[in-house]
Amino acid sequence: MKVTGTTGPNAPTGGKAARSAAGFSLGQSAPTSGAAAPAASVAPSTVGDVSALMALQGIEGPLEKRRRAVKRGTGLLDRLDELKMALLSGEADEATLERLARTLREERPDDGDVELNALLDQIDLRASVELAKAELRRGGV
Repeated sequence: MKVTGTTGPNAPTGGKAARSAAGFSLGQSAPTSGAAAPAASVAPSTVGDVSALMALQGIEGPLEKRRRAVKRGTGLLDRLDELKMALLSGEADEATLERLARTLREERPDDGDVELNALLDQIDLRASVELAKAELRRGGV
């Protein structure tokens, strides 16, 4: 079947009447108030959608809390390992101790896992002991 045009019973017959019925007109220079109203209502809705998405991104689930807690614990273990290597080589410096102290001061998320929290408590205690020992070494006691 070959389609040659819009010659059916619902085909538009007039030029301007057909264009204005479709919701736009090429002959007018200024938009009508009816055409501006939908555009104005779309903008606040879009801002609301974006703020809702950003609020959802700020919500932290239990898996995200666990991931952050494990990352903090792993970071502390890495800093303790750096300190151990620096002490064994005789090159323990203030920068290594400062990195350990900074990692220890990071916020520790509580994900509700008792075993993980107990393990993180032990890591925190070990880091605190190492910092206290370094303070004693600096004081000459």
